[in-house]
Amino acid sequence: MTPDDLREAAAALAAQALGLPELARARTVAAYVSVGAEPGTGALLDALCARGVRVLLPALLPDGDLDWGAYTGAAGGEGSLARVRHGGRMELLEPAGERLGREAVTEADAVLLPGLAVDGRGLRLGRGGGSYDRVLARLERAGARPALVVLLYAGEVVDRVPAEPHDRPVDAVVTPEGVRRFRTP
Repeated sequence: MTPDDLREAAAALAAQALGLPELARARTVAAYVSVGAEPGTGALLDALCARGVRVLLPALLPDGDLDWGAYTGAAGGEGSLARVRHGGRMELLEPAGERLGREAVTEADAVLLPGLAVDGRGLRLGRGGGSYDRVLARLERAGARPALVVLLYAGEVVDRVPAEPHDRPVDAVVTPEGVRRFRTP
């Protein structure tokens, strides 16, 4: 995809996601900053902040788990995000401010999840690090029931992904072209 294609896809993804009732009524959304070829999340994050939504972004911990920090939006200036290189692995944009702890995600009304694919059962295939599996387990242990939404390109919605016993279905997948629900809001 060209840079223009990526920008258009990110804008379309944001428009589709912002139309979700789960995000319209959310006061706190746990999200992420897209990397590499992932569908762009910047426009969506800034639109949520503009609505007055508290946006939590992850910070990768050495053990692969996630801590969380608040994102204040583009208006928050460059100090809102920091580039962090994790060993020889990827470089991520993470919240630059105070860390709120691993449990902060349990306060979210909706959790936006990255993934490589989602299948017809609503099962998400991640990158294999287990960070978001830990998040989903933490939500379950806390009795938290946020809306779980994966952001993908249409070609990443597939018939079947490999599944493990701990995998849990998501509520919806959003692509630049539309929304597919696996559970009614």
